[in-house]
Amino acid sequence: MATGTDEPTLTVDELAARAGVTVRTVRFYSTRGLLPPPVIGPRRVGHYGADHLSRLALIEELQHQGMTLAAIERYLEQLPPDLSAHDLAIHRALVASWAPDTAEDMSWAELEKRAGRVLAEPDVERLAAMGVLVRPQEEGGAYRVDLGLLRLGVELLDMPIAHETILAARTVLLEHTRSAAQELTRLFRDEVWSPYREREGDPEHVAAMKSLSAHMQPIVVQALVTAFQRSLKEELRSAFTAE
Repeated sequence: MATGTDEPTLTVDELAARAGVTVRTVRFYSTRGLLPPPVIGPRRVGHYGADHLSRLALIEELQHQGMTLAAIERYLEQLPPDLSAHDLAIHRALVASWAPDTAEDMSWAELEKRAGRVLAEPDVERLAAMGVLVRPQEEGGAYRVDLGLLRLGVELLDMPIAHETILAARTVLLEHTRSAAQELTRLFRDEVWSPYREREGDPEHVAAMKSLSAHMQPIVVQALVTAFQRSLKEELRSAFTAE
């Protein structure tokens, strides 16, 4: 079982359960080189860690985007070989950001299996408050779970941060990202879309606008994530090094 560290502690069965795939799928990805080999422990048992779990999540997200296996292989080959589980999670977030919302109905037992841990009632309350899941309307019903948020929500359960602080941080992020989205949309509408309307009879310009629209969202999201990471690093450094 996972211990909360980055050490490889998951068996192949546990890894598959956490990722929501079959053991056969894990082994298939391994044979194609999409997953790094496990750490071999006592009795020749392979152990997997957070990097394997994050890479599996990224592979599944790329598949949901309609990418072929060959395209996924090329995508992964372009990534630096020493990416951490955190870095891989950011890549997955960027991919998922322009995908349709993915939610799945599951029982309590399935929820615990995907979470990779036993969940107490207060844990489920916190996950619901964070928007990770929606409780069933009737006893014994299914939980509606946002798969894109589940892993993050589970990680936050063990952080020594008050529940109110997490919710306040979520509110700050939602408010500021919504404001950024509104401003960027206004800029695109006024500076790009309006001139396009004036030249919509030009076939080459129409084709260029369609291409721009298709690629704009992932590019903007990546730019926002990069800018936020740098700003947060600078603010944290300033806050904790100041006298």
